[in-house]
Amino acid sequence: MTNAAPSLNSLRVLVADDHEMLLEMIDMHLSGQPDMEVTTAKTLGEALDEVALAGGFDLVLLDLNMPGMNGMTGLPKMMAANKGKPVAIFTGNPPLRIVEEIVEAGASGIVLKTTPLRTLANAIRFMAAGDQYIPRELTFRRADEKPQNDTTLSVKEMEVLGYLAEGHSNRDIASALSLAEPTIKMHVRAICTKLGVKNRTQAVVTAKDLGIA
Repeated sequence: MTNAAPSLNSLRVLVADDHEMLLEMIDMHLSGQPDMEVTTAKTLGEALDEVALAGGFDLVLLDLNMPGMNGMTGLPKMMAANKGKPVAIFTGNPPLRIVEEIVEAGASGIVLKTTPLRTLANAIRFMAAGDQYIPRELTFRRADEKPQNDTTLSVKEMEVLGYLAEGHSNRDIASALSLAEPTIKMHVRAICTKLGVKNRTQAVVTAKDLGIA
């Protein structure tokens, strides 16, 4: 859906994300920029339809986990559809492996969902100009982070992760799995360590980026 009237020098931007409130907030902010014409979509299919209708955009920003993306498979589809114009990924806290895959696939950048709106607008201008945008924190991670020796979650850890993704407390998970609460805490710590994150919220976001939750 297009929400801003085009002007001669407008950057034509497509933002695709299935989180309606976040999408509306981004749309409202970017549509208020004097140099941007914004179109939104909630699935990869809708985004591809918008690209076909518009004949391409100066920048397409894709939510990594929205319907139709199927992990990384949606990125090359959109890159082909947008005919060489910039396509970037919008995501939460991607693990190093996903960051590398996005970069190697030729994306114009990665925008974190925690990015301030003012920074988001500038990042879009930067990528639309032909440059690649990688947030500072991801740049540091790529330089410093070393792969974990063991990143495979056990069956029990996968069960715990499933409950975490549903928002259950350690006490609730312990009751559901007939385990002691300290045991659940141990599993949560192990999950965080293996996924290279600091807390349960980041673990869920990362697991979703990896397609395992």
